[in-house]
Amino acid sequence: MYGGIERIVADLARGLMERGWEVGLVASRGSHIMGAEIFPWAVDRPLGPGCHAANALTLWRAWRKYQPAVMHSFSRLIYLWPVLWAGGRAAMTYQRMTGGWNLRLAQMFGGKRLEFTGISKHIARQGRGQGGIWHVVPNFVDTTKYTFVREVSADAPLLFLSRVESVKGPDLAIRIARKAGKKLILAGNRPELAHEMRYWKEKVEPEIGHGVEYVGAVDDRQKNELLGKAAALLVPVQWDEPFGIVFAEALACGTPVISCPRGALPEIVDEGKDGFLVRTEEEGVEAVKKIGTIRREACRKKAEERFSTQAAVDQYIRIYEGMK
Repeated sequence: MYGGIERIVADLARGLMERGWEVGLVASRGSHIMGAEIFPWAVDRPLGPGCHAANALTLWRAWRKYQPAVMHSFSRLIYLWPVLWAGGRAAMTYQRMTGGWNLRLAQMFGGKRLEFTGISKHIARQGRGQGGIWHVVPNFVDTTKYTFVREVSADAPLLFLSRVESVKGPDLAIRIARKAGKKLILAGNRPELAHEMRYWKEKVEPEIGHGVEYVGAVDDRQKNELLGKAAALLVPVQWDEPFGIVFAEALACGTPVISCPRGALPEIVDEGKDGFLVRTEEEGVEAVKKIGTIRREACRKKAEERFSTQAAVDQYIRIYEGMK
């Protein structure tokens, strides 16, 4: 609902086809993208070595039939081994934390026929420690699907839009909003793990009301509307965020971002230009007070230039061309 690898891959495939590239896609059964040949995974939810072996074989069969110039994977690195063994060229994208012996081994085996991309410098730095050729291509959104709102009302609320769990900092967002005298809307899925359910019950649920509203999970239309009407997106992450697609979505609507300098956030937010990165509750309150100094046009421009489908397709094509 909030982006996801499937949406990223689908938008990339469409963008490539619009540039005249022929695209084949290995995806879950039932997937459909007009103009792309689909090769269904053997197992959509693989558990255990047998399932992974079956999916690796599926990828190899698709490569053998389709004979692509480059096989680009957003899946598991191990699935590329048969393709590399057969002499194929492959790019592997990492959306999460990475590192470890498997990267080093794959790089030694694939040599120059295997290159890596990370969705942020934060991720790519981890991978480079194991060797190999690494590129940075940020996650992206189709900016044409997000409505740019040039101006919001003086009493516009702050918006927390993410999974409502501890690493995203909803309790901190509530305290910041209350101290700044702003209404806060919480939107997103509630946690299911036991410790996160306890966090919800103890830290978040008791604070709902009195200027804090929880609207639950939202669809694309609701998300677009909430982001456009918000004074700022306030998601003060408490972990090293690999990227966070919601931040690009906010900028596409012209909405400034307030978060913390963890993980990829310093790559997404230019301090004072399209948002603020805060380390404490007090800094968060000050950031809310300075939201009026941010030009919403600058936020939208940032999304179009750095975090749009067009920008990502440009970068991936350069990588593919360099690997031919």
